[in-house]
Amino acid sequence: MTSSQTSQTSPASPPRQPLAAVQLRVPTDEDAHAWHEVFADPDVMEFLGGPAELSEYEEFTARQRMHDAQLGYCLWTLLDEDGAVIGFTGAQPWPRQEWGPVGEVEIGWRLGREHWGKGYATAAAEATVARVRAAGLERVCAMIHARNARSVAVAERLGMTLAEEFTTPGGNPARRYVLDLRDLPQPR
Repeated sequence: MTSSQTSQTSPASPPRQPLAAVQLRVPTDEDAHAWHEVFADPDVMEFLGGPAELSEYEEFTARQRMHDAQLGYCLWTLLDEDGAVIGFTGAQPWPRQEWGPVGEVEIGWRLGREHWGKGYATAAAEATVARVRAAGLERVCAMIHARNARSVAVAERLGMTLAEEFTTPGGNPARRYVLDLRDLPQPR
């Protein structure tokens, strides 16, 4: 091609916005209170059965500390660039034995309503993938309510593929996405 010729290529996908700056830490006792406050909004809990009691977050954060100690990963507390708790992200063994991807490791993310649409979920999910890959995992899944378009979009941005659509025992439409970490490019 000479300098006077132009190349006719298909338009590239729109440039991705820079990811938000996030920090992850193992949940503390105090984070149970922060999670309870951040997730008290019914919109945040729309696909998860509604807001939970503080005692559930106290047990949940304790279980995540145990996962981190035993497995090297957990659902980490998600902090914004100023160090404020805005949610959680991470990975844990699928917690149910009666249904779902028993024996698999699930990744997930949950943010306070005021932090939606700012890139935090994608940035946090990408940090999670890097951490679980470094911990030696070869595959992860994400269980997502079929109508939760925001979480579906994050899973797809990660390169996860839809493996299954099903109905939960509670009658909700759900999707299981998977990501084979061995297929990802090696970190630089």
